[in-house]
Amino acid sequence: MDWLISSAWAQAAGGSPPHAFVQLLPLVLIFVVFYFLLIRPQAKRAKEHKAMVAALGVGDEVATAGGILGKVTEAGDQFLTLEVAEGVRVKIQRHTVTSVLPKGTIKNA
Repeated sequence: MDWLISSAWAQAAGGSPPHAFVQLLPLVLIFVVFYFLLIRPQAKRAKEHKAMVAALGVGDEVATAGGILGKVTEAGDQFLTLEVAEGVRVKIQRHTVTSVLPKGTIKNA
């Protein structure tokens, strides 16, 4: 049968096989890079947003995710009431506030 299929001969081992740690090192490095570049900054931003939303009070001027600017007239646990124009009030969810504006920003806008 040697004339149809040539015999395969095992080669001599050139060295010892790599350790399991060496094989997992690239995977560990990728996880570390993802943690520092993606996961950690996102968690930090979420923590800052949560603290900012919790600190909202009556009289603060805010901007919402929908682009509405207004002054907080009532503050509840879940909802805020914004005055967006003279006598016009809108009720929004607290978490939709994206930023707190400096005092007097709305009057100048």
